[in-house]
Amino acid sequence: MNLISISDLTKEEILRLLDSAEAFRARRSRHGEPLKGKSLAMIFEKPSTRTRVSLEVAASELGGHPLYLSAGELQLGRGETIADTARVLSRFVHGITARVFSHNTVVQLAAHASVPVVNALSDWEHPLQILADLQTIRQRFGSLEGLRLAWVGDGNNVCNSLILASAILGMEITVASPPGYLPKTEIIEQAKSLGGLPRIVTEPADAARGVDVLVTDTWVSMGDEGEEAERLRVFGKYQLNADLMRIAGQQAIALHCLPAHRGQEITDEVMDGPQSAVFDEAENRLHTSKAVMAWLIGQR
Repeated sequence: MNLISISDLTKEEILRLLDSAEAFRARRSRHGEPLKGKSLAMIFEKPSTRTRVSLEVAASELGGHPLYLSAGELQLGRGETIADTARVLSRFVHGITARVFSHNTVVQLAAHASVPVVNALSDWEHPLQILADLQTIRQRFGSLEGLRLAWVGDGNNVCNSLILASAILGMEITVASPPGYLPKTEIIEQAKSLGGLPRIVTEPADAARGVDVLVTDTWVSMGDEGEEAERLRVFGKYQLNADLMRIAGQQAIALHCLPAHRGQEITDEVMDGPQSAVFDEAENRLHTSKAVMAWLIGQR
């Protein structure tokens, strides 16, 4: 099995992974070594802090051996096909993670590898991040079903995965994005086929009113740097700030997958404030990564 999209998982599988992540968090230094004697190839086309560190530490603490492979260090950079790379790596390692620009890259890796492949971020989805978000939300509210979420900002890869996860788990999600930056139609239709009914608006206040969770992300993702000036102009009012938190209410928490551009998509007052769960969310990248690896690789 692979984890390319959060929709590769059923509701029951997501909840089991979150239970596993909580168990790993509770007994970090005494949880055994399900990856003992196993190696993990980690392909990185993009820079990373949380994804790289969480995966390396997770694999190591589970007894495995992580191998960081930048795109420039692989023969991919000299024209070897993705399919050949997948076939060769499968002869050496027990699992592959890939943080890539094009979603098609991780899809091709999964199609040609004979070991599990995990999407560690593509331009279409970020399932590992969403598992950490879900763990954080469940820690704060005790359960997930019936919660109301609001996404404020760019309808990007993280937003896509959150929309799909909400549909799978029975959460209500409203996305507030400027025209031209809305979530992909394909994602909305897929969410509907999974039983969800995502609501799309253009005003942040319309999304935030009375919700349990407010989520945002950078306005300028990696690969969008050429659009920075225009994006900063368009996204000006899509900021997670104290006014928006007041509209949501005192029960609401704020999430951001990081890195944050403080003063743009989120203010210091919110990110460092009492309703912020941002750094718990970052920590949970470690525990959910362990859960995924123990499940997909540790059992092989």
